[in-house]
Amino acid sequence: MNLRKLFWFIRTKVLWFRFGYLGKRSYLGRPLYISSTKRLFIGDSVRIYPGMRAELVGESARISFDGDISIGQNLHIVSYNDNLKVGRGVTISGNVFISNVDHEYSEIGVPVLKQSLISRETIIGDNCFIGYGAMILPGTKLGRQCVVGANAVVKGEFEDYSVIVGVPGKVIKKIN
Repeated sequence: MNLRKLFWFIRTKVLWFRFGYLGKRSYLGRPLYISSTKRLFIGDSVRIYPGMRAELVGESARISFDGDISIGQNLHIVSYNDNLKVGRGVTISGNVFISNVDHEYSEIGVPVLKQSLISRETIIGDNCFIGYGAMILPGTKLGRQCVVGANAVVKGEFEDYSVIVGVPGKVIKKIN
């Protein structure tokens, strides 16, 4: 472990009491912003590089990272009144956005920001890979070992072993 990662590890362990849960061998590079660390659950061997922005909106919002996860720089993750779950063994590249909240936009003449928020369950299955700059939109459910290509915009339910690319994200093949 290089000196910078060792510093992240030590700082994370000193601040362990602030998290809902913090597993063994996990570290967090300097985050940009975390709105409620008590509702952030980090499993064993989770490595989070600097620049993470975690927004937990509403009393029951929760973000949970299972174990053995690697997260690149500048992850932006938003949870609203629900659990946003990232499974075991997931790799998330840099500059990725993941959310479980949509803005309502059905009232004509009312600005979107003045309309209600809608929570949609978002789950990233075990052993998935999320490419650089991808967006995982509310209501997305990725099965086991899915691959999301760089800059893909993904929404919907995807079966295990799907390779998803493009805008909007479409399955281009299944891994055998």
